[in-house]
Formats: sequence, structure tokens, C-alpha cells
Amino acid sequence: MKASTLFTSYPLGKLSLRNRMVVAPMTRVTASVDGIASERMKAYYEDFARGGFALVITEGIYIDTAWSQTYAYQAGLTSARQSAAWREIVEAVHGHGGRIFAQIQHAGALSQGNHFQKGTVGPSAIRPVGKQMSFYRGEGEYPVPRELEEAEILGIIASFADAAARAVEEAGFDGVEIHGANGYLLDQFFTDYTNLRTDRWGGDIAGRLTLSLETIKAVRARVGQHVPVGIRISQGKVNDFVHKWANGEEDAKTVFTLLASAGLDYLHLTEYEAWQPAFAGNPLSLVALARKYAPELTIMANGSLHDDAKATEVMNSGANFISLGRGALANHDWPLRVEQGKPLQPFDSAILGPIADIKECELP
Repeated sequence: MKASTLFTSYPLGKLSLRNRMVVAPMTRVTASVDGIASERMKAYYEDFARGGFALVITEGIYIDTAWSQTYAYQAGLTSARQSAAWREIVEAVHGHGGRIFAQIQHAGALSQGNHFQKGTVGPSAIRPVGKQMSFYRGEGEYPVPRELEEAEILGIIASFADAAARAVEEAGFDGVEIHGANGYLLDQFFTDYTNLRTDRWGGDIAGRLTLSLETIKAVRARVGQHVPVGIRISQGKVNDFVHKWANGEEDAKTVFTLLASAGLDYLHLTEYEAWQPAFAGNPLSLVALARKYAPELTIMANGSLHDDAKATEVMNSGANFISLGRGALANHDWPLRVEQGKPLQPFDSAILGPIADIKECELP
């Protein structure tokens, strides 16, 4: 496979995307205090479409006015005003021939800036490891979350479905990505050491995946078959970079087999370096394992793939799309640069400090 394959069209659900390049979801905390997406966000997202990315996935968007908000100045999808602000961004991206999906998110125990509620919730009353992130205005240890009750869990599933419907019907998004990765609520249920439940939401890895599977089912039921629906999953987390699934390939087989039959249009996998072996003593990457156990599922890969040779290598191992985070931040026009043989700009981490909001220098 040649690098040029990155620039061929490919279907994602019922959509046909002009190339395989996607902007990964990245938290940028640039909305208003009450969750209204800003003009600065509009210019930022529009620039990626102008730069040749076929698809942009938004930063995580909170789904309710209870415990889902993760960070201060995060945008929401809980009201007509919030939807209207997102619609302006969607239309700007569409104006350059791009597509845009809403990533919908519940913070769970990792919330560190909720405008609506005090305290946090999670699968079990266990303090998250690590410290709150200062570049998202956090400080100190995470609080111990309150364990969610059955009725609350069902309500959260309904809120995911409500937000998905609002994203498509009111804001005009082209698709929806469920955030099941990086240590947030769905991933907290999925992770062995944060989920000690003994009911149907806990147990072995299949049981711990139940909340994600039920969320996929509810979202699909609300938006219908014509709207692309995906989920992002990971091993590592924002507060635990080195976490691995305990049973290696056996767990991967369980997870990918279940997700393959869940009604998804795509699976978004993120690792620090997507081409590396997923588990010690096993040469296969997480992408390769997903392709092995979900042979028909569309796979999007994320993780240090800003070098087009590495991106192509990961496509050779089973990915259909490549999503870029740092590479896209450094090069809003990454697809155009690579296709035209122009040099790429290196990523400068200073852009995310002292607060990881959108800087003036990033805008056209």
C-alpha cells in the first residue's frame, strides 16, 4: 500500500469521505462558561476542513446538565442554544467540503469543572489515580465519586441518545462518536480497577463493556441506520497512560467480537503509538487485533501517526482511516501538505499551555 492510499475516497457508514484523513477529538476548553461553542471554535474547526481533512471529530461534548461535564469551558449539547452554536460550526466545515461528527461524552469520576453539579459519579466509589490536569484548570487529587445506581445508569444511556439526536437533528452533524475511551465514564465501567460492581454492569471484561454496548444500541435506535455511529476505545487513559487489558489478546478477542456485532459503523482505536504491539509478548498492534477479530468493521486508528509512512503502515495492518491529534494541531492542512510533498511543521507543546484553549496563533 502506498501513501497515496491515504488520499483515496472511502465509505464511512452511508457517507463517502474524500480521503482517509480525520481530525481526532481534542479537548480545547474554548466554549462559554455555560457551554456555548464560540466563534474561535468555529474558525478552528473550519480551518481543518479548509486544510483537506475529510472528517473532523469534535472535542468531547457533554450530554446532560447533571454529572457529564468534564471540564470548565467545555461545550455541551443539552439545549437549543448549544445546538445552534454547533450548527454554525457544522455549516462552516461543510462549506469547505468536509464532514464533521459530534463526539459525545460523560466525564464520570474524571470531572474537574462541572458548571451544574458538585461532586462526581462513577461505577464504584474509587478515587481515580493521578492528579487533575492543570491545563484544563484542574488542581490536586480527583475526588472520590459516588457509585451510580441502576436508574441513574439508565438515565445516562438515555442522555447519550438524546445528545446524539440533538447533534444530528438540531446541529446538523454528519455522524456521532460515543466517547468510550481515555478514562471517562464508559471507560471507567470498562476498566477492571475502577469497576468493582457485581451487577450486570460489572464482572468480567464482557460485563464491564455492557454500558458501552447499551449506549451504542440506544444511540443507534435514536438516530437511525442512515447516520454514522462510532465509538472510541483505548487501553490508556488521560490519568493512566500505561494501563493494559489484563488478559491480553483473549480480552481483545472478547471486546472486538462484541463491538463487531453492536451495530457500529466504525471503531476508533487510540494508543500512544498505534503501530506498537498492544501487549507484551504479542507482536500484534491493537489495530491488527481489531482487524483479526472484527474483520468486517471499519477501523479508525489514532496514535502518533503524523508521519505518513507510519500512517500507511497502520493502514496496512488493518486501519481504514487515520486520525491525527498533535499532527493536525501543528498542521491544519496536513492532507494538502503531504499530498503536495510539502514539509510538515513539528508539534509545539507550548500551544497547549498554560491552558489548553485555542490560541490566536492557530487561527487563519
